[in-house]
Amino acid sequence: MTSTVGDFLVERLYQWGVRRIFGYPGDGINGVFGALSRAEGKIEFIQARHEEMAAFMASAHAKFTGELGVCIATSGPGASHLLTGLYDARMDHQPVLAIVGQQARAALGGHYQQELDLLSMFKDVAGAFVQQASTPEQVRHLLDRAVRTAVGERRVTAIILPNDLQDLPYDEPPRAHGTLHSGVGYSKPRVVPFDTDLQRAAEVLNAGRKVAILVGAGALGATEQVIAVAEKLGAGVAKALLGKAVLPDDLPWVTGSIGLLGTEPSYQLMSECDTLLMIGSGFPYAEFLPKEGQARGVQIDLQPDMLSLRYPMEVNLVGDARETLQALLPLLEHKPERRWRDKIERWRTDWDKTLEKRALASADPINPQRVVHELSPRLPDQAIVTSDSGSCANWFARDLQIRQGMQCSLSGGLASMGAAVPYAIAAKFAHPQRAVVALVGDGAMQMNNLAELITVAKYWRQWDNPQWICAVFNNEDLNQVTWEQRVMEGDPKFEASQSIPDVPYHLFAISIGLQGIYVEREEDVAGAWERALSADRPVLIEFKTDPDTPPLPPHIKLEQARKFASTLLKGDPNQAGILAQTAKQVLGSVLPGKK
Repeated sequence: MTSTVGDFLVERLYQWGVRRIFGYPGDGINGVFGALSRAEGKIEFIQARHEEMAAFMASAHAKFTGELGVCIATSGPGASHLLTGLYDARMDHQPVLAIVGQQARAALGGHYQQELDLLSMFKDVAGAFVQQASTPEQVRHLLDRAVRTAVGERRVTAIILPNDLQDLPYDEPPRAHGTLHSGVGYSKPRVVPFDTDLQRAAEVLNAGRKVAILVGAGALGATEQVIAVAEKLGAGVAKALLGKAVLPDDLPWVTGSIGLLGTEPSYQLMSECDTLLMIGSGFPYAEFLPKEGQARGVQIDLQPDMLSLRYPMEVNLVGDARETLQALLPLLEHKPERRWRDKIERWRTDWDKTLEKRALASADPINPQRVVHELSPRLPDQAIVTSDSGSCANWFARDLQIRQGMQCSLSGGLASMGAAVPYAIAAKFAHPQRAVVALVGDGAMQMNNLAELITVAKYWRQWDNPQWICAVFNNEDLNQVTWEQRVMEGDPKFEASQSIPDVPYHLFAISIGLQGIYVEREEDVAGAWERALSADRPVLIEFKTDPDTPPLPPHIKLEQARKFASTLLKGDPNQAGILAQTAKQVLGSVLPGKK
């Protein structure tokens, strides 16, 4: 039987190590789907409910495995639907390949049905490499280069295949002028700075008396080295959201998340340090880093364009975090003076008490912080947690305590709604033995995550371990934006844009064969988690949470306080609730036993 271009593409992907593709079919890409069928399971196809979700799954696959993520879609709207998920991968430096169909070559340029200028459309998100094939012989080097660029540069790439091309017999490129003969294979290099630059970095770090470390996703493979460096320098370590799993939170000098969703000790760490070591992080909010000139800086990153971008660093090291820290360690001096470290640990102890008081403060009906507070000690070892953007990300950032061996992630640079459930689905396919929990706001559930529960219902029986839980924070409010309107704009809640329908999410889960749990009393939160974790199938827990619980930043600026006061003067529809809950949250951190 003659092999088609589609057959060659599937076999070549297999040779590159691809074993799973996320996507949705359509006539613009039927030739490749036919080849996937003929390949009889060599590459598993996961059918999402929407192409955007498939692209999020590909991004999450890359995050949770370190492998290439691959998504596939038809021409026209199928291709355009991929963009948001692909931008998520691009913003978070994940290797993802998009394979998209196109109308027949003879029709191009004729304003044909579903004919879009896909090269132009993908040029930004897949700017590292995007090409449209025109002959069978071209497909070999296009695919090889797309994969190698994606994994080598940690970028998004795309190849566009006209539908008539996919069914043509595949021919290897002839040995002739104007042809290419590419090959399969990529080995990750060892990227380490020169010794002289490592020595310069060590001199800065050794001279520091109050060293702060900030870790991001680039340090996820360097846990042991980060701990060793922090112990030598007597440093405290703050974590960007994408680096939340770099270090376990049971280390007393780990101050937790940083930024608007961060912790008070992370804010204090950056406010008082005299030296900053940033490792593999593109954390965007410079106002939460030391003031310019306050601290000497050293940064380690694989991407040169991310160096000295958020803070003017004295030494910029291009290198892999693990390898660079390993090379740097022998040059660092052990600091016997531990007053700085002791201070950090006191901050952390006080903060843990504050967090607990805030989480246990009563609300109407449920304090959303308590939902995550009760989850943390019940998470199985090696669990994976995903979070959506929105107010649930605050509780993910602050209240979720990560232990050694766990993984967690969310849409970081893009901060897109709708990523938590597709992330959790991809995580479960990548690690079917591990428990997976998605923390999702009701806005994201209504936007696109509710449909992806159908994907869970379709596939969950394939998983060795059925522990897959979607926790919905149902407060009938687009809560993060509501609070941003109040605190950043000084405007009351705008009901027309912020209020959303009350949907019985748990009943939908039950209707498609999953388990559904509804919780509206605070005393039932812990038991609900235990029921879900012991269930014989995936579970959706719907927590009826209080929208008036404020996602307090680690430091309230005078301008923010003024804007909030302006909101109250104008009259907010939830005024009584937000006053009561804000008082509980603020006073709960300073008054013993205040609830």
